[in-house]
Amino acid sequence: MKFLKYLSLALIVMATATTFSQDDSEVKEERKPGHYNENRFKQLYEEFSTPNVFRTASGAPGPQYYQQQADYVMNITLDDKNARLYGTETITYTNNSPDVLEYLWVQLDQNVRAADSKSPLIEGSGAVPADLASNFVGQYMGAPFDGGFKIQEVKDTNGKDLPRMINQTMMRVEMPKDLKPGEKFSFSIKWWYNIPDHTIDRARSGYEVFEDGNRGYVIAQFYPRMAVYNDVEGWQNSQFWGRDEFALPFGNFDVSITVPADHVLDATGKLLNRKEVFSKEMMKRYEQAKRSYDTPVQIVTEAETEAASKGFSTATKTWKFRAENVRDYGIATSRRYMWDMMAVKLGNKDVMAVSVYPPEGNPLWSEWSTKVVASTLKSFSRMTFDYPYHKAISVHAKNQGMEYPMICWNYGRPDKDGNYSERTKYGMMSVIIHEVGHNYFPMIVNSDERQWTWMDEGLTTFVQYIAEQDFGEAYPEAIAPNKAYPSRRGPAKNIVSYMAGDQDYLAPIMTKGLNTYNFGANAYSKPATGLNILRETIMGRELFDYAFKTYAQRWMFKHPTPEDFFRTMEDASAVDLDWFWRSWFYTTDYTDIGVKEVKKYYVTSKMNKEIKEMMERRGMTESDLPPLVYLVEEGSEDFDESMRTATLDDVSTLKEYIMDNIPEDERANLKKPKYFYEVTFEKPGGIPMPIIAEYTYSDGSTERITYPPQIWRKNDDAVGKVIASEKEITKIVVDPDEETADIDTSNNSWPRRKKLGEFDTFKNKVKGQ
Repeated sequence: MKFLKYLSLALIVMATATTFSQDDSEVKEERKPGHYNENRFKQLYEEFSTPNVFRTASGAPGPQYYQQQADYVMNITLDDKNARLYGTETITYTNNSPDVLEYLWVQLDQNVRAADSKSPLIEGSGAVPADLASNFVGQYMGAPFDGGFKIQEVKDTNGKDLPRMINQTMMRVEMPKDLKPGEKFSFSIKWWYNIPDHTIDRARSGYEVFEDGNRGYVIAQFYPRMAVYNDVEGWQNSQFWGRDEFALPFGNFDVSITVPADHVLDATGKLLNRKEVFSKEMMKRYEQAKRSYDTPVQIVTEAETEAASKGFSTATKTWKFRAENVRDYGIATSRRYMWDMMAVKLGNKDVMAVSVYPPEGNPLWSEWSTKVVASTLKSFSRMTFDYPYHKAISVHAKNQGMEYPMICWNYGRPDKDGNYSERTKYGMMSVIIHEVGHNYFPMIVNSDERQWTWMDEGLTTFVQYIAEQDFGEAYPEAIAPNKAYPSRRGPAKNIVSYMAGDQDYLAPIMTKGLNTYNFGANAYSKPATGLNILRETIMGRELFDYAFKTYAQRWMFKHPTPEDFFRTMEDASAVDLDWFWRSWFYTTDYTDIGVKEVKKYYVTSKMNKEIKEMMERRGMTESDLPPLVYLVEEGSEDFDESMRTATLDDVSTLKEYIMDNIPEDERANLKKPKYFYEVTFEKPGGIPMPIIAEYTYSDGSTERITYPPQIWRKNDDAVGKVIASEKEITKIVVDPDEETADIDTSNNSWPRRKKLGEFDTFKNKVKGQ
């Protein structure tokens, strides 16, 4: 009976309030037309493709998921004198799809630098009033580089020429007959090309000339590579214009690389003839490195490198490698390379962390490169899966940052005297973490880089932030005293300037990288920051990390799409994130949440003006209402000073209700708030975010309440919250730790912060120095 009494009273009050809000309109508004569902919390059914037998609604591979395989046998010869690379390869292509293939598509990425390349023609340019002489000569006076593949032959296994058609960076190969599901087709290609100087045009691969005339080679995209064929796009034969990276199938590689005999060389895969190419001393050091877990062991020392640099041997040596289940291949070789290694324990196996670098990289590289590699493998493995390959190599290449399976190029060079700044040191460490991290995304979780740049760059940058902080904790001696690793990307506040930029020059993350304005912010920073906000502010680390690891493990050695990632993150966490994906990835909206208004109320049993006016309009008397408790706004005509000192015990209607309905033994547990505030939060920005509100009370204490983003689901502009408190609120701050990438903090505080003049701003800045 007591429950029914409570219920009837609540229903009377609710009905009265509802009637008042619905019917209290003297002017009838014109009926508005219907509209589409534009609620920011609607599901992503319009944007997502329908789940099928290949890709499920959960984000996991479907029961009929398939992927093609491309196996390579290659013989490569480096002509060091002429900076030229010669090669032959036999490709065995396996059609695991349910489709009949009429032809094959092969990528010829070196053709982006061919004399007739159209890539330079797609970029606009303008006359500059002044330029460096080197830039002027290179742009207007230099002879064009004779780049691109020189395809000499394409033959089947019987030595018969296969018809081929080259369209810029793509080559279509015609087979003697259609390739049916389950069948294989083998063919060979013979080719060569002139290796570019990557320090001139920032090519992803090429050579650098050292002062002594030696070259250091970082070689990639050096062979005609099979394009991807899958259930999403069929052939991924989008042209390579120089920016968007690569979509590649997995396969096994058997590669023999012939270089000058005095070269040091490392590459993707296991070295099969180590005893043939290593000296006895190198073998001894290698065995020692396999047992060293803390300190890198020099396989080739600086003194040995300097001696070899003077030789310029005309003899050759062939290094043989085998790599299984990789999507690409990379090589680094020079007589001017040092080499060190150490072991890393990952799960139940050891992995070799390796660095290859010229003396020009010292002392920075010998001190830190391999340690950074080892720490990176631990961090990325913790967030995804144990690193499956047997080694990870960091190669020092001037102005470079590029990744391939098991091997990557990284910059960060001291000056000629061996001195370097903190910026150079952290730049080197961060690029190593990033490029080694690419072993996971996209070398193993093999997304389509040509289309979805953020799926490899953004995800890697996100984990990079975690790995940087891990490295700072593992090696505090590398970081400034009492400081954290100075990560450039990841924290929400670091993306604010980009998201607050001119909308005419912003593109959604879900834009092909080639077509974005600010490639770095769009493909790296914004997706990484978004994931960091999900992890730290919206989902929490436990839910996020489990879902992120689920995605990585579901799609390792497979080809995921953005939808597979979005769906898996929700499937494994039970958190509906469609609102976040839509706003953060599909739009250029921004976050801006603040305190619009704060009203202070006091409780009384005296009827207030609003209820009196409502009763008068409806012809009601006080007897028509149940006993009510009234809120009076401070400063209104119903307010009097006595309300400031009144307590809840002075509110007769409330006291009577408690005496009649609350058991005596429960009354002591009732809260007795003295202050009531109606806080209206506003959202000028388009992105829903949690409202992280920090309340400061008159006694100096603080309380932080996080209202979930769903608070915006019915009103996208403003929302109110009533705060009942025993203490007076003196200050409210929204997003006090800058967790949501709020682009305008001028409305984040109540009382509103007074805007300082330019002179006061300057004085405060000087004081803070």
